[in-house]
Amino acid sequence: MSSADRSPTESANAPDRVEFAGWNLQHSYARLPACMFQQVGPEPVKQPEVVLVNDRLADELGMDFHGIESSQLAAWFSGNDLPPGASPIAQAYAGHQYGHFTMLGDGRAVLLGEQVGPMQQVWDVQLKGSGPTAFSRRGDGRAALGPMLREYIISEAMEALGIPTTRSLAVVATGEPVYRETILPGAILVRVASSHIRVGTFEYAVRRDVDALTQLAEYTIQRHFPSIPAGDDRFLRLLQAVLQQQTALVAAWMHVGFLHGVLNTDNVSIAGETIDYGPCAFMNAYDPATVFSSIDHGGRYAFGNQPAIMQWNLMRFAETLLPLIADGADEAVKQAGEVLETFPAQVQQAWKAGMQAKLGLPVLDVADEPSQALIDDLLQWMQANDADYTNTFRDLSEPHGLTDAVYQDASFQAWHARWRGVVGEAPKAIAEAQQRMREVNPAVIPRNHLVEQALSAATLHGDLQPLLGLLAVLNRPFETPVNTKAYCDAPPDGDQGYRTFCGT
Repeated sequence: MSSADRSPTESANAPDRVEFAGWNLQHSYARLPACMFQQVGPEPVKQPEVVLVNDRLADELGMDFHGIESSQLAAWFSGNDLPPGASPIAQAYAGHQYGHFTMLGDGRAVLLGEQVGPMQQVWDVQLKGSGPTAFSRRGDGRAALGPMLREYIISEAMEALGIPTTRSLAVVATGEPVYRETILPGAILVRVASSHIRVGTFEYAVRRDVDALTQLAEYTIQRHFPSIPAGDDRFLRLLQAVLQQQTALVAAWMHVGFLHGVLNTDNVSIAGETIDYGPCAFMNAYDPATVFSSIDHGGRYAFGNQPAIMQWNLMRFAETLLPLIADGADEAVKQAGEVLETFPAQVQQAWKAGMQAKLGLPVLDVADEPSQALIDDLLQWMQANDADYTNTFRDLSEPHGLTDAVYQDASFQAWHARWRGVVGEAPKAIAEAQQRMREVNPAVIPRNHLVEQALSAATLHGDLQPLLGLLAVLNRPFETPVNTKAYCDAPPDGDQGYRTFCGT
């Protein structure tokens, strides 16, 4: 088991003491106009109990919880006792959900503050599932244990894969039931992010007043893009910077077979981090039409649609900035449109560069036709043969990885000969390429069936060992685990009928 993740029973027998533990909270977001948030505290819970603590993340934040009693951690992480310096707020935002605009906001979360780390880095620390706020829309403001553990698993796996993401500092059981389709055990997730500013935050601000929008945009530049110089074009530069981050992010998702599942504008982080792990999943057999979300009936957020949907979301972001980009509407639309038109080429370039690396190909120009043909033909073969996306790339990376029957197919053998011709026929050239490939092609991903098994053990039987074991493997995704069959193989049914849910 990784030392980064532990249950409270694994804490040292520390003396009973309460200290700052490295909490160093500031509250810069609360200096924005009052319409952008609500001052509200967490609603106390009956019997908080720490389920998981992420000590590795705590260390990055400049915090140390090893000397703190589990009961005090539970009080902090549930909001029953506010951490030193906390001043909780719920942030207002809006969003296009499945293409339809809705006023939203943190209906079940509060921001404790912004933790300032050892190198002056700043992270939001948020309690998710902490009770109702003014934005709850008649909801109970609570969260269930299963979805919070799920977010912990997937977000930390994404971090290990090198994909920008929100993080999970802790999960606390509340000792209270949550009523969804069934009665479920309640929980709170302590979520950490570069910020919780979303495209939907700008959609909210532009509908309030230009002053709120201007202050939000200036704050976002200062916090996330301080290299943008002062000048009349700084808000256009903000659009360019956000677009560049999102192209890199969505390409990274595509490289590992990740499906966000609910890529609404309120789930697009301005900081370029993956946020909201409700209906997300990982693809097994390659198919661009793959959908797992139970409510995505039309496939709007299917695996292959993610780049186009991200561009659609960026168009909504650009619309919010139009009053700031130029004085005249026509000129603002023209300038924003010129930026947005670069998205397809940028995301294609980021995607292709990553795919070239996954195949160990020489660094070539993005317009290089031989490598594009190799990539396209391999994906077509994978789809036609229901080949596993992750395992195919990993098997290509291993010296003796192509032993399964699926690779004896004549069309694959012809493709593999072409691949060797590009990489280099000499054994040394092949070995060097495969070494590079193993650095970018994970051996393990959060296989959906393994995540579900771990969640079932934890929520139904109180057994955290499957979850902790899975986390330990996911923390080192580019290493082949000892128990390869258990962690690397796709489920026998290929996840047929598997569905994910939002958890609200």
